[in-house]
Amino acid sequence: MTRRHRKKLPTIWLMTDERVADAALLAAVARLPKGRAGIVFRHYKTEGKARRTLFETVRVLARRRRLVLLLAGDVLTAAAWRADGWHGRDTRRVARPMLHSMAAHDVREVLAARRGRADLLFVSPLFPTRSHPGAGCLGRARFAALARQTDVPVMALGGVKPGHRRMLRGIGADGWAAIDGLVGGGV
Repeated sequence: MTRRHRKKLPTIWLMTDERVADAALLAAVARLPKGRAGIVFRHYKTEGKARRTLFETVRVLARRRRLVLLLAGDVLTAAAWRADGWHGRDTRRVARPMLHSMAAHDVREVLAARRGRADLLFVSPLFPTRSHPGAGCLGRARFAALARQTDVPVMALGGVKPGHRRMLRGIGADGWAAIDGLVGGGV
């Protein structure tokens, strides 16, 4: 992906998580802004067949709403499942164009994302989160320092809510991602 595609990337991303009931997840997908949001389907702990079935349900809804859908894991599985891209450390490429996102929690991971030619970066955790209780967070200053280390779009993740949008621009975020901040109701 080139810099000219930067404006086409969604600025709102829903991260999936096993803590969220399937019905609540699908309701959150249905609330995402049509044609302007993305989903990173994680569900790492869900067993194979159940994970694939839920992914297919999300994929159908995402297509109907023109949402970008990334599958956490490897590029070959993402291609086989007809995702728009993959989220993870796998740096292989496939024949068709696919988006590649990576997570970064520190400078080392930002540099790894650059080497891995990631198209976008989820920098986290900006704030404390329910999904990682007790874990440290970056805060605004450290987040901004990491965001300056890359030339790809940066999405803020970790305790982010719709009300943070304006503040995020000031610290170098091109958009934001959430679980609770999007499943809980507002976009």
